Amino acid sequence: MVALALAASYARSQGLIEPETTTRIVIVAIGLMVVWMGNRIPKTFAPSAGARKAQRVAAWSLVIGGLIYTAAFAFAPMDVAIFLGCGAVGAALVITFAYCLTLRSRARAA
Repeated sequence: MVALALAASYARSQGLIEPETTTRIVIVAIGLMVVWMGNRIPKTFAPSAGARKAQRVAAWSLVIGGLIYTAAFAFAPMDVAIFLGCGAVGAALVITFAYCLTLRSRARAA
C-alpha cells in the first residue's frame, strides 16, 4: 500500500499522471483492502454458531461494500464517488452492527 502510494506520488511529480489519478489509485487500493479484510473474516476461528453467523454477515457486507467503494472511486466523478463509496462502507458497518444486535437479542430471549 505504501509502495503504491509512493509510486503514484512519484509518477505525479514527474508529470505522468494527474493529482486526481493519484488520489484515486490510493483510494482504490484502500477499497481493495476492505474487500480483502471482508474475505478474511470467515476464515478466522469463531467459538459458536452465532459468532459464525455474524462473521458471515460481516464478511459479505464488507466485501460488497468494499467493491462498491472501489468501483465508485475507480469510475464515478469524485463528488459522486465520495458519497456512494463512503455510503456503501458505512451501510456495510451498520448492517453488520444491526445483525449482531439482532443475534444478541435472540440469544437473550432464548
